[in-house]
Amino acid sequence: MKSLGALPKSVLILEAAGMILLALAWLSLNQYIRLPAPFTSQIAAVVMIFVGIFLMLPAAFALFWKLAQGIAPQLMQGDKTSSYSDRKKRDDADH
Repeated sequence: MKSLGALPKSVLILEAAGMILLALAWLSLNQYIRLPAPFTSQIAAVVMIFVGIFLMLPAAFALFWKLAQGIAPQLMQGDKTSSYSDRKKRDDADH
């Protein structure tokens, strides 16, 4: 990922599907469109809202992960090979 906004295509597809599902739920609840019989109840609309949000979570997680790597790369890499005494010797300023 070269930039913060560049996401894999599968994540973008999930994001778009979530947005479409949320829009359908909103339009259905406000009675702008009529959906087929199984999707006309308010419970179905609430389920569509939760599924739409769930489909949008991978994109949010990917953006959050990329942002965290950009802000604090030292936290994401984790140098586990050197011990505390090795780091103290390396950064020792007492000559």
